Amino acid sequence: MICGGGLAVGRMAKLGGVSQRGFYRFRARPEIAPDQDMNLRDAIQRIALEWPAYGRPGLTAERRRRGWVVNAKKVYRLLREDNLLCVRKRKFIVTTNSNHGLHVYPNRAAGMVLTGIDQLWLADITYIRLLEEFVYLALILDAYSRKGIGWALGRTLEATLTLEALKMALARRRPAAGLVHHSDRGVQYAASDYTDLRNRSGIVISMSRKGNPWDHAACESFIKTLKYEEVLRNEYRDLAEAHASIQAFIEKVYNQKRLHSALGYLPPAEFEAQLRARNMEAAAPQLVG
Repeated sequence: MICGGGLAVGRMAKLGGVSQRGFYRFRARPEIAPDQDMNLRDAIQRIALEWPAYGRPGLTAERRRRGWVVNAKKVYRLLREDNLLCVRKRKFIVTTNSNHGLHVYPNRAAGMVLTGIDQLWLADITYIRLLEEFVYLALILDAYSRKGIGWALGRTLEATLTLEALKMALARRRPAAGLVHHSDRGVQYAASDYTDLRNRSGIVISMSRKGNPWDHAACESFIKTLKYEEVLRNEYRDLAEAHASIQAFIEKVYNQKRLHSALGYLPPAEFEAQLRARNMEAAAPQLVG
């Protein structure tokens, strides 16, 4: 065979230090469409920008849900090249005041083995920065499904804020007696009005051990996700705008779409739906053939 330059393949292979078989294998390779990596890169960038707090496992799970099956090393390389591997963290304002004379309850949550929803609720408070002021967000999270089930946003750190969040959670879930409500030792959770409502609802009160943030890790994770993926990406003009935006994030994004490694990379609402379906199937009477 003679190539365009007039040299035989054997002669070119010898001059190039390769075998003729290798030359023909190279010529036989199918051409790779030049836009394949660009399409993948675009998909990864869209996911990373939509979910900036996802690590590599979360990005991988979301990518698979959207129909992309790609080598994990290749994804890591593209993330590194596009500087999408980390999110800048900021310090948060402390909202807990545990220096009070109210009754402090023991930690009932430590060591619990959860088997379903509405067995353990986690409660916490964080701040939200507006253009000209700070407001506060009280949250209640189901520890088993990681779903946000109660919340309230306002200008006060008084117990009225946490009461509003608790009332929302109770109205939505109607838990059976024996549910454990876990919080820090802040005055908002030790206040008599808040304690009375939990007692009337048959809720067991639990509080974190002093200086032990691991008791509350799931709720802290919820708050960090809220900050990185919603609050720090927006500049709320006023309380009404913040309320509408945070409501949409918790109810439509976090609960309905965001994947969680602890849930097998499912969103909380989907995880709870699958759990209910399994429970109904297990409770259904077995047909006798």
